[in-house]
Amino acid sequence: MKPDDPLPRIAVVLARTSHPGNIGAAARAMKTMGLSDLVLVEPRHFPHADAVAMAAGAADVLDRARVVPTLAAALADRVLAIGFSARGRDLSHPVRDWRALAPEAIAGTAEGPVALVFGNETSGLSNEELLACQRHATIPANPAYPSLNLAAAVQVACYELAQAAAAFPVAGRPPRSRATGADLEALHARLQSLLVANGFLDPAEPGRLDERMRRLAARLDLETEEVAILHGMLESLARRK
Repeated sequence: MKPDDPLPRIAVVLARTSHPGNIGAAARAMKTMGLSDLVLVEPRHFPHADAVAMAAGAADVLDRARVVPTLAAALADRVLAIGFSARGRDLSHPVRDWRALAPEAIAGTAEGPVALVFGNETSGLSNEELLACQRHATIPANPAYPSLNLAAAVQVACYELAQAAAAFPVAGRPPRSRATGADLEALHARLQSLLVANGFLDPAEPGRLDERMRRLAARLDLETEEVAILHGMLESLARRK
């Protein structure tokens, strides 16, 4: 963990979860994106074997999970709580797109711990629970069917959070041994020699074949080993004459 990593200062809070499998799946989603602080508010069944089974390799997140009796207890030490709901409410905070709001959650960790709050699988967060948060986030979805499974919502939320924190940059390609100009010239010369020898290319009227073959080689962006393979193939064809 990096000293300035904001993700450990962000908790996922699940309120009144009905099925223990969803707790395990949420733990797995969290760990995949670098979060580890799970808080459970009045879960119906926990600990439970189904939670462990769905957590797969994230049982350590379950082992460290804290169970509290109320949402107020879960948020007591949080400087910012963000409630997730697909439904707008008459008396609530303005609904914000989670992708746009995630950077604010990351910035909030500079002042103290932050919470992402998710409600029950069936009913979501109540109005009172949503008002206990300071922000109302939504994950845009198909308006004809905007329902996300709890663990899927946690996965999307944690992914956007990790992206906002730039926690996991896309891995670059391993070092390549790109063919040099000399490698390519030798390949072109060998190919041209073979094509002349088998009558495919008339050196008196070469046309634009060499130009096109050079363009093709440039698009292929050949590596040294690939050039060696092509030399071997040309050598094999030359022996078969």
